[in-house]
Amino acid sequence: MQSFGKTDIGKKRNINQDYVFFSDDKIGCFPNLYIVADGMGGHRAGDKASSYAVTRFVELSKKTERDIPFLTMGKLIQQVNEEIFRMSGTQAQYEGMGTTFVAATVIGDIVYIMNIGDSRLYYYNGESLRQMTMDHSLVEELVRAGELRREESRYHPQKNIITRALGVAETAEPDYFMTNISEGQKLLLCSDGLSNMVEDDKLAEILSSEDEPEVLVDRCIDEALFYGGIDNIAVVIARFSSPDLRMGGEGCD
Repeated sequence: MQSFGKTDIGKKRNINQDYVFFSDDKIGCFPNLYIVADGMGGHRAGDKASSYAVTRFVELSKKTERDIPFLTMGKLIQQVNEEIFRMSGTQAQYEGMGTTFVAATVIGDIVYIMNIGDSRLYYYNGESLRQMTMDHSLVEELVRAGELRREESRYHPQKNIITRALGVAETAEPDYFMTNISEGQKLLLCSDGLSNMVEDDKLAEILSSEDEPEVLVDRCIDEALFYGGIDNIAVVIARFSSPDLRMGGEGCD
């Protein structure tokens, strides 16, 4: 794997509540690890939630042993959720804080994905872009219920209302997804500061380039800023390379 990640405060926000992590090297039982989190809450609470969630998840990951990937992810995210929820309930400055969370690891040629909230993971197969995660948002529920058309959802006034997040309840309810990946194909993890600003077709165009992930990340952020940059922007891009196949069964599975 070859990856790069970055956040940008955007043009309208005073605080950056987005946080990323990316590693092409082994983290505990994960042979690699990629995370994006988008915090929410009052003054400084959102950035605390996202940074704590990511750094604590990584810290706990380093202590993991061989297990089924989704079981490991689930155990870790529940512990992180409990800690954030406890912090929110006992420290006034963090009351009501929470964060979205999307994470992925590639083991062999399989991508294991976990998300809660509306930060996303996209898979680019060399020809087309596919959103692998499902937003936990009011607008997504309206779309799935047939009460709102997909093309109307991007501009809906309640677009930013999320229905699940990390740290807002005693237990977390993430979703899990998996897909195969092949040589040269890419993963894009992002906050809604990118997905709300840039159309999927444009993201696919950017990912079609053979440039390094660092260059592609900067292009994504530049596009979001060009179209308004009304929110913080977080982007992680990882490109698959075949030597990872030699790892075979190494990792959490």
